[in-house]
This record gives sequence, structure tokens and C-alpha cells, in this order.
Amino acid sequence: MALYWIIPIANSEIMKKLLTIPFLFLFVFQLLAQEKVPKKIHINNNVELTQLKDSFFIHTTYYESDQFGRFPSNGMLLIRNGKALMIDTPMTEELTNQIYGYLKSSMNVEIVKIIVGHYHDDCLGGLDYLHNQGVESIALDLTRQKCIEYKLPIPKNVFSDILIFDFEGEKVICQYFGGGHTIDNIVVYFPSERVLFGGCLIKSLASRTLGNTADAVVSDWKPSIQKLINEFPDVEIVIPGHGQYGNAELLKHTMNLVDNYTSE
Repeated sequence: MALYWIIPIANSEIMKKLLTIPFLFLFVFQLLAQEKVPKKIHINNNVELTQLKDSFFIHTTYYESDQFGRFPSNGMLLIRNGKALMIDTPMTEELTNQIYGYLKSSMNVEIVKIIVGHYHDDCLGGLDYLHNQGVESIALDLTRQKCIEYKLPIPKNVFSDILIFDFEGEKVICQYFGGGHTIDNIVVYFPSERVLFGGCLIKSLASRTLGNTADAVVSDWKPSIQKLINEFPDVEIVIPGHGQYGNAELLKHTMNLVDNYTSE
């Protein structure tokens, strides 16, 4: 007689429990999977927010240019207690207005501080608009000099090399490690969450070139990133200026792109 006939299959309570276990594991797995999927807020065809964790969001805006066609640019938002710290504005005042307006009307959040990553439009194109809303601006002293030189919107508060401050209980580190994409590009690090906004100093993994090098300091680019790695060895999330965010692998990837560029 086969062994399986010996099992008391008539005990329906035991069978119900046994059948419940796989479904329980499946339910837990689905919950974990949902937690790992970033929440996206689609404001319109040109503006979206991606929630990384807790109060941290990436703002991504799309802009059409004659030279590069339609392309995305990333910035960041830290939202706490109805206030937002923004890193980099979109390319234009109109796109900046769309983010500002959405936060205020749909989330009851007001942008109160903006950090400018470097002097290009994808960092400060909407700066005058934010100034008109009473938003405080911060940038590297070199960035302010470039803005004056090229008659661009001028950040109001500047720092040299490093600035550390508290935003609604979150430690924020703005630091300059040297030239790269531009002479003045900075990064912003949130040590408690190990989140690094690398801006245009860092390239996405999908990038196969350094992109726009018109104002680059290529000789300093790789050493600047190495200094960054030495200073922040525990980075877990890295947001580039354009393209998909990732982990610390983006730092090494960008250094490899610099090597490829200089070897051509």
C-alpha cells in the first residue's frame, strides 16, 4: 500500500493550515516588493516626482532643446513639516512653477530653501521665480561668480568648500570636491539616510559618454569623485543630474567614463 494513504487527510483543520502557509508567504513577499517600488507622482507630461524613502523625493522634468532634443533633468526635494528643501530647479521658470504649485496646492507644502548645484540652466533656470516666492537660495561662491559673469540669476547666500546645516531635523552637507562637469559642481549628502545627490558630476549607468563637456574640467573630474568616495564611503543611493538613480556603482561608472574620454 502507498504511504500517502496513511496520512489522515480527513483532518480538514490541519489541511487548511497547511494550505494557508504558502499564501501567507506570498502575501508577505508582495508587501516587501511594494515597499521596494518607488512611488511616482505624475504631475503632467513634463513633471514627475519619485518618492525614494520617507521625506525624500526626486523631481524629474523634461525639456525640449534644439541641441539635445527632449531630455530629463533631476533635482531633489526633502519635505518635512510642510516645508521643502529643493536641490536644483528645472530648466525653466514655468516647470519650476508647476512643481511649486503642485506642492502647495496638493500636498500643502511650501518650498523654503533651494540649493543650486552649479551655474547651468538645469540647476537654476527657475531661480528668479523661487526668489519671487521668497525662497532662500544657497550656492558655492564659485557658482555665484559664474552667475554674475554670465548675467544669470544670482544665488543670495554662498559658501566655500563645505556647508553643513539642519533642515527640519535632517542633517544636510553641501560640499565641493573640485571641478568635473563644470568648475563649480557641488554634491549634497544626507548622512542619516545615506542619500547623495551627485548632480551632473555623476552620470547614470545608462550613460555611455560624459555628455555635455563644453564647460567641463575633465582633468579634475576623476580626482573629484575619488575625494567624494573617500569622504562619503557609506553612500547607498546616488542621484545623477540626468537619468536613473542607483547606488554607489554610479561613482565608479562615471570615473570609467572619464578614463574612456581621456584615452580617445
